[in-house]
Amino acid sequence: MKVQNELQLLLNNKNIQYGNRGTNLENDINQSNKYYIDHKIAYIYKKPTPIKINKVDYPSKHNKVSKIVIREAYFDSPSTTDYNGIYKGKYIDFEAKETKNKTAFSLDNIHKHQLNHLKNITECGGIGFLIVRFSSQQKNFLLLAKDLFSFLENTDRKSIPLQYFEEKAYLIEESYLPRLPYLKIIDKIMEVS
Repeated sequence: MKVQNELQLLLNNKNIQYGNRGTNLENDINQSNKYYIDHKIAYIYKKPTPIKINKVDYPSKHNKVSKIVIREAYFDSPSTTDYNGIYKGKYIDFEAKETKNKTAFSLDNIHKHQLNHLKNITECGGIGFLIVRFSSQQKNFLLLAKDLFSFLENTDRKSIPLQYFEEKAYLIEESYLPRLPYLKIIDKIMEVS
């Protein structure tokens, strides 16, 4: 019955596009988060990038069709991580990254201010992590911030080997609904804590 209801939900929901399914990590996470929100499981969303708008063109009073156009803007401050929200009373915060590299994830993909942000989240009792997709293998991993920091403290490498993900991170098995059920892993982590 549950599967039938979810199938009906999909058929009725025309906003979800499945054309590029599996080709973009962010799309998969956004679809998963929509599922979690729609089913009142969690409230996790993509954070907007903070921008400062300098110049705007407004439509004329007589032209009701045209819209406001931003002509000049810049990034106001560095963004922190991609996603945050609440699940079972716990604050969740994470960064999502994709790599085409078959053997390692370059640390150049993570900025210092993002590392500081994840450190602050975990020190305050939140759950911080990375979701990394190795696109050539179609493998998705959830790497807890504590394991990321452990790696950084114990090596001078400029990348995290795939083997480290296979040993320390959690493999996220893709499914139909939600596409990336990463909260199943958070459940396991919360049981241990």
